[in-house]
Amino acid sequence: MAKILFVMTGADHWTLAGNVKQHTGYWAGEFATPYRVFTEAGHDVVVTTPGGVKPPVDLASLAPVPNGGEEGARRVAATIKGAPPLDNPIPLGEVLLADYDAVFYPGGHGPMEDLAVNQDSAELLVETLRSGKPLALVCHGPAAILATAADGPSPFAGYRLTAFSDAEERIGGLADQAKWLLEDRLIELGADYHHGEPFAPFLQADRNLHTGQNPASAGPLAEVVLEAL
Repeated sequence: MAKILFVMTGADHWTLAGNVKQHTGYWAGEFATPYRVFTEAGHDVVVTTPGGVKPPVDLASLAPVPNGGEEGARRVAATIKGAPPLDNPIPLGEVLLADYDAVFYPGGHGPMEDLAVNQDSAELLVETLRSGKPLALVCHGPAAILATAADGPSPFAGYRLTAFSDAEERIGGLADQAKWLLEDRLIELGADYHHGEPFAPFLQADRNLHTGQNPASAGPLAEVVLEAL
């Protein structure tokens, strides 16, 4: 049995232009689907957040439409309700990578607010990348990579990866209000960014780094981590 660390946002908003605070959090399906994949395979999941706060869910992600209908929404909600790790996150600053076999970053706009500038997360990312252990980030989860360039070039520069695209942000209606967009910032950091069709599953892998573009990529990304384990 492997022990998989989920690094999750503690932010319940994303600050847009004009200091407008958009309610957000983690995207429900990007936690629930990988959580089911890992736990049903017999693995253990531990959640960590900045300060050890309970990760807030983006309420919009619990609606039927992003979950393929009422049944899907009920299943996601039930998974979240029945996931003890969400109620007992450990502080990100206390994480020891040696205790885990893989690291997984769910998305949602929350990481754009806190993990994108969190140095505990940045140190964990760099350590995991260099360890060779599977490191997976999905949708807006790769925003955390931006913090690795706070004091100089990022070790992720040159890595082939994906994340939520500018096109998807425009379709979602927030691109014009955002202070910055994730695709643009990852390219500026020096990442070898690629994307597929909006909201269709799309994965990239480079050495031990595995990334998924959007919510539809969360399940396939978790299966890739299982294979890597």
